[in-house]
Amino acid sequence: MTEKRLLQRLFTYDDWANGAVLSALSGVEKKVPGSLRWISHILAAEEVWLSRLRRDGAKPLVWPERSLDNCQTVAATLRDAWRDLLDSTPEQALSASVNYTNSKGEPFSSTVGDILMHVAMHSAYHRGQIAADMRAAGVEPAYTDFIHAVRQGKVGA
Repeated sequence: MTEKRLLQRLFTYDDWANGAVLSALSGVEKKVPGSLRWISHILAAEEVWLSRLRRDGAKPLVWPERSLDNCQTVAATLRDAWRDLLDSTPEQALSASVNYTNSKGEPFSSTVGDILMHVAMHSAYHRGQIAADMRAAGVEPAYTDFIHAVRQGKVGA
């Protein structure tokens, strides 16, 4: 499997898992504000990294306050944006460097492939926090393990 194909699979999984979390949050009567804050952050971080990869100069907020409806809209937009970016990125471009400034104003340079891997892992990390937060609130979280997504046919080979 090529690195590009692996990343495409990870972003398919990421979209599915974010959708599962949003569905779980919309399916409960009890508000779980910490979980909404985490999913808002996941999506915002994806916007930040997408902007850096596009080099468009946008500076999205890293911790925005969003409604569940807004998160669902942003997630759909990101799904299409990541798919377009991955489809149009040649395999050899994954090793290209991207210069950027982090949220603390520190300059860095990372490869496209490393940034994409980070985005997928960052989201999975915070989805774990969402699951713990929902359980602590007495709410059943979404089951977002990668292997579960594969078993369910949500992530292609």
